[in-house]
Amino acid sequence: MSAMPQPNMSEARANATFDALLWTLSRPGLPRSLPEPGEAPIIEALLDRECRVHAAEPTLIPAIMRTGAEIAEIDRADHVFLGAMTAAADLAHLALGSDLYPDDGATVVVRARFGDGQRLRLTGPGVDGMLTLDVGGLPEGFWQARAERMRYPMGFDLFLIEADRVVGIPRSTQVEVL
Repeated sequence: MSAMPQPNMSEARANATFDALLWTLSRPGLPRSLPEPGEAPIIEALLDRECRVHAAEPTLIPAIMRTGAEIAEIDRADHVFLGAMTAAADLAHLALGSDLYPDDGATVVVRARFGDGQRLRLTGPGVDGMLTLDVGGLPEGFWQARAERMRYPMGFDLFLIEADRVVGIPRSTQVEVL
């Protein structure tokens, strides 16, 4: 009988984070808990030396560098960490993929607040009919800028984080500001 290898704490944390991220993309608008607050567990779970990453906040660079990922300009990045955004203009520079390779669209991580701010109606795959969600902490025009960039299957996937909670909004989800 052979023994199964046991993941160490770092691997277990990365696995739990990856599971939470996939769960939120398959159930847009529903929050899930991360093993730790902030971007660090997401960086650990998603990045490796084959990734190009843009970080708006320099404090994230050391964690990104530990993964071996390449630091890139926003328009070339596979993963974009925008932190606490102050202007929606950065969305205009994101990689969107193509009709043949929609998976080349960026994965974007932004800090937000849940339970206050703009009321949103989400519809699309993974949403049971429709779902409403209150999201604050995003710059004026964020959702309009997102809508202007989406050309499904092209677009970008979005993770909103607040402390240790994450909400996923994939490119296939329609968001209406109420």
